[in-house]
Amino acid sequence: MTDLPVHASVVVIGGGVMGCSTLYHLAKAGISDAILVERNQLTSGTTWHSAAQVRALRSTKNLTSLIRYSIELYAGLEAQTGQHTGWINKGSLSIATTEDRLIHIKRQAALAKLYGVRAQSIDKDEVKEYWPHMNTDDVIGAVWSPDDGRVSPTDLCAALTKGARSRGARIFENTAIEGILTRYGTIVGVETDRGTIKCDAVVLCAGLWSRALGVMAGTLVPVWPCEHFYLLTEPLEGISGNLPTLSDHDGHLYIRDDSGGLLVGCFEPLGKSISADKLGPDFAFQLLDEDWDHFEPMMRNAMHRLPLLESARVKMLLNGPESFTPDGSFLLGESTEVRNLFLGCGMNSIGVAAAGGAGMALAHSIQYGHMPMDLHEVDPARFPSVWSSAELLAARVPEVLGSHYEITYPGRQWTKPRHLQVSPLYDDFGRESTHFGQIFGWERPLYTGKSTRHELTFGKPQWHENVAREVHAAHNAAAIFDLSSFGKIEVEGVDACKFLNRVCTGQMDSQSNRAIYTSMLNDRGGIESNFIAVRLEPDRYRLYVATAAIRKDLSWLERNLCDSENVNLFNATELYSVIGLAGPQSASIARALGVETLNELEYFEFSHVKISQCPTLALRVSYVGEAGWELTCLANDAREVYQNLHRLGAQPAGLYAQNSMRIEKRYLAYGYELDSQISPLEAGLGFTVDWSKDFIGKQALLAQRDAGVQNRVVSIVFDDVNAVPLGDEPVQQRGKMIGKTTSASFGFRIGAPIALAVIDKLPNQMEELLVKVDIGGQLFSGRVLTKPAF
Repeated sequence: MTDLPVHASVVVIGGGVMGCSTLYHLAKAGISDAILVERNQLTSGTTWHSAAQVRALRSTKNLTSLIRYSIELYAGLEAQTGQHTGWINKGSLSIATTEDRLIHIKRQAALAKLYGVRAQSIDKDEVKEYWPHMNTDDVIGAVWSPDDGRVSPTDLCAALTKGARSRGARIFENTAIEGILTRYGTIVGVETDRGTIKCDAVVLCAGLWSRALGVMAGTLVPVWPCEHFYLLTEPLEGISGNLPTLSDHDGHLYIRDDSGGLLVGCFEPLGKSISADKLGPDFAFQLLDEDWDHFEPMMRNAMHRLPLLESARVKMLLNGPESFTPDGSFLLGESTEVRNLFLGCGMNSIGVAAAGGAGMALAHSIQYGHMPMDLHEVDPARFPSVWSSAELLAARVPEVLGSHYEITYPGRQWTKPRHLQVSPLYDDFGRESTHFGQIFGWERPLYTGKSTRHELTFGKPQWHENVAREVHAAHNAAAIFDLSSFGKIEVEGVDACKFLNRVCTGQMDSQSNRAIYTSMLNDRGGIESNFIAVRLEPDRYRLYVATAAIRKDLSWLERNLCDSENVNLFNATELYSVIGLAGPQSASIARALGVETLNELEYFEFSHVKISQCPTLALRVSYVGEAGWELTCLANDAREVYQNLHRLGAQPAGLYAQNSMRIEKRYLAYGYELDSQISPLEAGLGFTVDWSKDFIGKQALLAQRDAGVQNRVVSIVFDDVNAVPLGDEPVQQRGKMIGKTTSASFGFRIGAPIALAVIDKLPNQMEELLVKVDIGGQLFSGRVLTKPAF
């Protein structure tokens, strides 16, 4: 057995397709002393039994780009390495048997065109041309994607490792990790059952066992296994050669040919979780027990779709474990808790499809310190620490597996586990028949006055009138918004001002009673976060950050803090509540509470007052564009403050009303209009930049300014009052794609549907430009505004 090296630049843990791809790309990038350590043999665990479908189209442009990269890599890898990969490009066919499913796949087809992926809608008569044996009696339409395919997972890993080895990388099988070594929160090595390896970085691609290895390193890795089933038949008459992959998602099925027979797989509505501990450390090329009772409903669906299955002889019902995350997207990127520990795991059954691009992205991040594109959807920092619980993971992932083939209705929420974190105002809002949604583990009020169980739809939602009432209250009277889940990061120390001035675009050496709206940039000028900061004392600030950005922003601040800077960072989110009071009657409520001095505050000024003897910081800002304040008080005082506001006539309102109003005001949100690839200048946020000081990203921003970079974020007001934009719809101008919507709602104050959009191809004249937006295959006209619609 070959001796382990004493040192390696990078140690990749796990010999599945993610680990093999990452090693290949590290070696290709010139990191030739990278090694891969596998506890058993390559492909063991999950990769070896994968159905290995490769479908390009995903929910975002950048995730789609990753899989398009995979397709290009897999198609050319054999020519590069001489190793067969089993790549078969026969396309995929997605059928619809309900009107909503048809809208769903047409939305996907529209995005495909925007992302450069070939896809076309076809009618039910054309479907038979691709699958002659299909029962199409209930099929009402389909989408054909010719570039999709499949691959042999074992051969693919052989090709990737051959390519890696040819560039100097080494692989050590039958080598178990017993510890991950850190010093001052940074990776320094790994302990194996064969000795210690010092290293500069570790990449965790251990599939089902990634969570346990994360515990060794002291980092959150929220993955949990579920059983995944597919059936293989003996050869069938009429099945010859290769066919497209058939996706019958209304039947929870994917079907393709396999050795003259058929492979019938499913993502049933509710999966079966299984503990990695129950599998044991020696689980490698084994399978789980067949469960025909569980699979039988899916088999009935399959026989309905392909009647020839009724007489098919079954070769086997394969049941193998696969790992899932709490939201159905994988983990890709550097850990927030440990520097130079990178995660590439929790692949949610798309590991083979994503691995080519994901391995490339990880190697790029290790080499250059950042991802090649914005990938916030798979950032490990998106989960709160509560997901370290095995009990909660086991309760969630069966639903995650089932959601794979669900229709992506707006407003869809996970059903369990819930109430992971609740605001002090949860019960008060609950008494208003509030419908709650889960965001970063928090229960956030979405709308009040829910009277019946609502049905999800792509049309006008059932809560439309509820939201209209809340907007009316905020615009004509007074409304209360529970903003308690907003992150609150305290920055304290003699160097706090100097530190924040270096990491933020705005001037942080502000007046003692004035808030600062600012951004943090990467060195490429992209926005890593934007928030409001208040200077509580000369050496103490509080940053109000987005609910889902708390771990990410805290990590960004920690990693940009110099050893010489005397600064302490503290997550104070749960210590304080924030209550938004908005509307023209806010002034009279302030007078009635004896804090009429708040009416004298100018926009972005704040003051310390007492509301019913509760110390409160009142900040004159509004995310909804109505007069009022955001009131910060101790969490224990929140109910007292709320009840006084409510007693004086302020009505509770939810996130849907807030979102509608912020879109009308062109207030931007991270993860929608803003991300690490768009700069303040491109987002129309140049006013947040103080050019007189140095800050991270300034040089890139100066280059953009000198090049005449323009604002790319616009409003689109629709002509048809019945249009229902949702976001993520292609925007066309004279038949050409020029961008996509990012956020959308009905604008109750302007009386029309409205969307925010990021325009990639800027016409010469933007204001009042006439455009069309593809909503589920139907074009709706609208006009562009470069300023707020309200």
